[in-house]
Amino acid sequence: MPVVMDPSSSAGEASRRHWPDRAGIPGPLAWGFLGVLIFMIGDGVEAGYLSPYLLGEGLSEERVALLFSVYGVTASAAAWLSGALSELWGPRRVMALGLGVWVVFQVVFLVIAVPTGDFALLLAGYGLRGLGYPLFAYGFLVWVTAVTPERRLGSAVGWFWFAFTGGLPTLGSLVASLAVPRVGAYGTLWLALGLVMAGGVIALLLVREPTGRGRLAPAGERPLATLAGSLAIVWREPRVGAGAVVRAINTAPQFGFLVFLPVFFTETLGFTLSEWLRLLSAMFATNIFFNLVFGVVGDRIGWQRTVAWCGGVGCAVTTLLLHYGTVWAGHDQVLATVLVSLFGATLAGYVPLSALVPSLAPAHKGQAMSALNLGAGASAFIGPALVGLLLGPLGVAGVMWVFALLYLAGAVLTVFLRRPAG
Repeated sequence: MPVVMDPSSSAGEASRRHWPDRAGIPGPLAWGFLGVLIFMIGDGVEAGYLSPYLLGEGLSEERVALLFSVYGVTASAAAWLSGALSELWGPRRVMALGLGVWVVFQVVFLVIAVPTGDFALLLAGYGLRGLGYPLFAYGFLVWVTAVTPERRLGSAVGWFWFAFTGGLPTLGSLVASLAVPRVGAYGTLWLALGLVMAGGVIALLLVREPTGRGRLAPAGERPLATLAGSLAIVWREPRVGAGAVVRAINTAPQFGFLVFLPVFFTETLGFTLSEWLRLLSAMFATNIFFNLVFGVVGDRIGWQRTVAWCGGVGCAVTTLLLHYGTVWAGHDQVLATVLVSLFGATLAGYVPLSALVPSLAPAHKGQAMSALNLGAGASAFIGPALVGLLLGPLGVAGVMWVFALLYLAGAVLTVFLRRPAG
């Protein structure tokens, strides 16, 4: 007799019926993970070469850093809004908005801003495009946390970050390394647009889970109250605020690396652009694997402990190893691959934050996710901004030490990320 799948069936029943559930992926959202992966591949295509490409087009290093910083500001705003708007409109509508914004402003960037070289247009086109990926990707993360049982949430968010970093910049950089020599840097940016559209369509059309299609906020709660609450929770629940700061520290150096490491590896260490892109792919190929590992580890040994030691302390050590090891070895592809992979592995130690922070405010998980996403978006501004301010006076070594100390400060902050008793 055929089995009729009931959307309201329990998680236990679903796990017996669907292989994604057995792997830790919420079955009703499985297509969404694939859509996020492809979307982020498109978003990540530029990650390893946009900085040197724009330098080659005549922009100064300061202007490139400013461009990335403006992008980071808009990404920060969108990351916060992704949680707040998901409560008001539902995650699916927020994802659709993110897709539309990304496509429109990428077209503006490619059709008008890049050909004219007008810096104001570059700031507007690229900067406003920064609203797109957080609305799409973090909107889906809110969806994941809204429907996944807590006992399996660490594994589920591990799969989210597997998809996210699998695209940005892992497979995105690999695609760029193959496409740039064949269709050029500019043509590869058009390829990125096609990939983003494909991923968005897959997620929006094939995921039919009902929770994410509607409002998550309590009935009758006013929109302004929801938006204000998603900010107020940072000081109303100080542990959530601390979690947002730790999340900002998590990827601020990663975004900073994308500004100056391409130039450092190619001009100082003598790597070719293709060799650098392969290193970037190796870094995040390791990262996506360890996203799954640390998602499971966090469920086993504790989310807070995993973030503090595997994430904070681990990243501090591997950041310094990445700098001093590559300076000592010079143009050594094998050792450089090992060192970037070690950093990628420890970066995944922060994965349980996406499960830990919502649990700190169980009555307001959506607002807690807004705060966490605000930290994630802020990292896209903080990293490039620190590079723009400090690279000149401190040099590469000084910036690496600043990033390592940030990671250690984040590890100390995790002391405050204690879950409520019971």
